[in-house]
Amino acid sequence: MINVSTWSIRNPIPAVLLFLMLTVLGLMAFKGMKVQQFPDIDLPTVTVTASLPGAAPAQMETEVARKIENSVATLQGIKHIYTKVQDGTAIVTVEFRLEKPTQEAVDDVRDAVSRIRADLPGDLKDPVISKANLAGAPILTYTVASSRLDDEALSWLVDNTISKAILSVRGVGSVARVGGVTREIRVELDPARLLALRVTAADVSRQLRQIQQEASGGISDIGGIEQSVRTIATVQSAEELAELDIVLSDGRRVRLNELATVSDTVGEQRSAALLNGKPVVGFEIVRARGASEVDVANGVREALEKLKVDHPDITITEAFNFVDPVIENFEGSMALLIEGALLAVIVVWLFLRDWRATIISATALPLSIIPTFAAMSFMGFTLNVVTLLSLSLVVGILVDDAIVEIENIMRHLRMGKTPYQAAIEAADEIGLAVIATTFTLIAVFLPTAFMSGVPGKFFVQFGWTAAMPSFSRWSSRAC
Repeated sequence: MINVSTWSIRNPIPAVLLFLMLTVLGLMAFKGMKVQQFPDIDLPTVTVTASLPGAAPAQMETEVARKIENSVATLQGIKHIYTKVQDGTAIVTVEFRLEKPTQEAVDDVRDAVSRIRADLPGDLKDPVISKANLAGAPILTYTVASSRLDDEALSWLVDNTISKAILSVRGVGSVARVGGVTREIRVELDPARLLALRVTAADVSRQLRQIQQEASGGISDIGGIEQSVRTIATVQSAEELAELDIVLSDGRRVRLNELATVSDTVGEQRSAALLNGKPVVGFEIVRARGASEVDVANGVREALEKLKVDHPDITITEAFNFVDPVIENFEGSMALLIEGALLAVIVVWLFLRDWRATIISATALPLSIIPTFAAMSFMGFTLNVVTLLSLSLVVGILVDDAIVEIENIMRHLRMGKTPYQAAIEAADEIGLAVIATTFTLIAVFLPTAFMSGVPGKFFVQFGWTAAMPSFSRWSSRAC
């Protein structure tokens, strides 16, 4: 069996260059790694949301939810099916076994819903099929206030201007308005006028749908050049809508404002946002999968500063911040990692009482930890609670091999041997035992990366991160 330490002592240049390269790669990887609270995991869970405005829960159950359940239940790999029915909405959640690829699960559910789409009510909106996104929790929440704008104008500002600016930030998944109001053109029909003219609300609604629309009109050949044609039949204001003609059953025509009151107002508020007991208009920011909370927060703050310059009359206040705890956890974990390394070096000094031996033992720490970041980056890991806990756990045991080897070399030096001869003979004596110790630690930590179930999704990064410093430590013996 080749003794790596002996070979490296006789050929120091390749070993030194190897670990210089690994250290540089590790530092570069650490600088570019993303900081997150928890690792992103992918669960094969698919949600089907079907909407039929105005339908009662009993109707949604019998005509929509039950048919979707029966079609989806024929798929392979299903673990549980959950259904939630309420007024006008049915939500069917399909949980597959973890062995099922998520994209395959989404495709299977989409096919199952497509098969029974003709059996669902005709006025049902197309069901929305989406996979579970565990990174969908808001990380930042802001409120918007202005002495010049009312709730309607602030809501439009959030929906149009602020959302577009923030969605351009790298790593932002979605921006959702909280509170505020939604613009609504309200047509309040007069029952007495409808009865007198023998017109029903359905007649008026049908004609409005035919008039107020914008659609493709195909392609036209004009002067030998093909041009697209659009059918535009829209109004620009509530006043124009009120002037529209409504055709009666007997052929007569009346204006819409003779049958109803048309007003440009806001929709009925079914939710509200309160800050310190006062209603506010705000927005929540959700990061995209794989993005860093810290990078997203920095980008959002830069975008908001530009918005404040362009709109000096608005005040944007940070209401909730779930990014600062992530930064505090990261900085605290890194501080504990450094403190643990320093304490390990101090213990080595107290027992060996030799500055050269202490320096060599302390060198084993960065030679083991820093290359680990390169391997973590290559495997797609991030700096999160799980990986930082793993590194903090193994930092204290990374110097034991170096201590054993240095102590054995010191024993040979006290016998009067030269440093070169002492290093060669000491490495030959305990090399196999040190390698066995290192791989014992790997055998303890690495199996956690292959755990099953949802915990295994988290512990895959824990197991590999804990094992990789041991691989590096085994190789660092060469130096």
